[in-house]
Amino acid sequence: MNKEELKRFDEIRPYEPEEMQQAFEDLLNDRQFSLVLKGFVPWLPKGVRNGLLRLAFKGVKTPLDFQKRFMKRIVQYIIKRKTDGATFDDTELPRDKSLRYTFVSNHRDIVLDSAFLDLFLVEADYPTTVEIGIGDNLLIYPWIKRLVRMNKAFTVRRGLTPKEMLRSSQLMSSYIHFAVNEKKENIWIAQREGRAKDSDDRTQDSVLKMLAMGGDLQNLNIVPLTISYEYDPCDYLKAQEFQQKRDDPKFKKSRQDDLVNMRTGIFGYKGHVHYHCAKPINSWLDDLKDLPKKDYFNQLSERIDTQIHANYRLFPCNYIAMDELEGTQAFTSEYTDADKKRFHDYLEKQLAKIRLPDKDESFLRERMLTMYANPLRNYLKSHQ
Repeated sequence: MNKEELKRFDEIRPYEPEEMQQAFEDLLNDRQFSLVLKGFVPWLPKGVRNGLLRLAFKGVKTPLDFQKRFMKRIVQYIIKRKTDGATFDDTELPRDKSLRYTFVSNHRDIVLDSAFLDLFLVEADYPTTVEIGIGDNLLIYPWIKRLVRMNKAFTVRRGLTPKEMLRSSQLMSSYIHFAVNEKKENIWIAQREGRAKDSDDRTQDSVLKMLAMGGDLQNLNIVPLTISYEYDPCDYLKAQEFQQKRDDPKFKKSRQDDLVNMRTGIFGYKGHVHYHCAKPINSWLDDLKDLPKKDYFNQLSERIDTQIHANYRLFPCNYIAMDELEGTQAFTSEYTDADKKRFHDYLEKQLAKIRLPDKDESFLRERMLTMYANPLRNYLKSHQ
């Protein structure tokens, strides 16, 4: 790997192996990080906590080592305690595990989308995990930025002027190409900026245009990845935001709101979780090469969407939500009365968590039902 070229990306890249030890020491010396640790084990003195972490960190040389030593156990715990099981289907990927991929996926959780994928890749004996782009709006404390850089994250800058955005996109695209082709890393990136609040998952042309800035898309070996959650623990927060924006078009989430979404997504109940990899798009990318540029990216987005939608894992709640919104019984064969009661009880519990002065129950319920119906709608269209 060209170390001189790597310096071009110092402002956004993850830590390199030779930087890990210093980053770890800086983390331990960070006052806010110490307070976070104290919250988990308040009975242990700071010196003991740091000593145990140093012992656990012994032998960690690379970000991949860090993920296997620390993050793997955390994600396994979340799957055990906060899901009814998590599954991974990579049967459409080539059997050559030396290949590297750029996973372009729908976006369900700020933190766990890539963390679950990391665990699946490790458990399936792939040689490495994924580097991920994370918005700098979430890196509100120095210790968070250090921790995510140790965890193979590169920084995506938000809130820029058009000129700054162009430079930032060019740099990020160049880094992604460098990571896949020179560092031999996989990449995970969401199909759009931010999560689709209504679960109507659509690839933004701008994401694909950004990826193309740094070189030929074929070199990235793009894989459409579908993430399916039975239950979205942030559904009530998304519904609440819909009403806040309806009532005040100028409403914007605060940094504290972002942290609440992160915490709820990690520790909330998800039911069943499933990841499905489609074939790399290189198998059909040449079909679009003669199109005008604007049409090219539009068609590329649509074909990636079709792949993502076709591979949803559907659950009884998706069919129940569709029937309720449409006022039909078209999908009653896909669920039982017990399924219906379970989903209704879940919705009532989630709706009760919403604290708004002018709470619009019918609007909020419709928004949540739409979140669960849209994956089914898109799945049906993709199979027409």
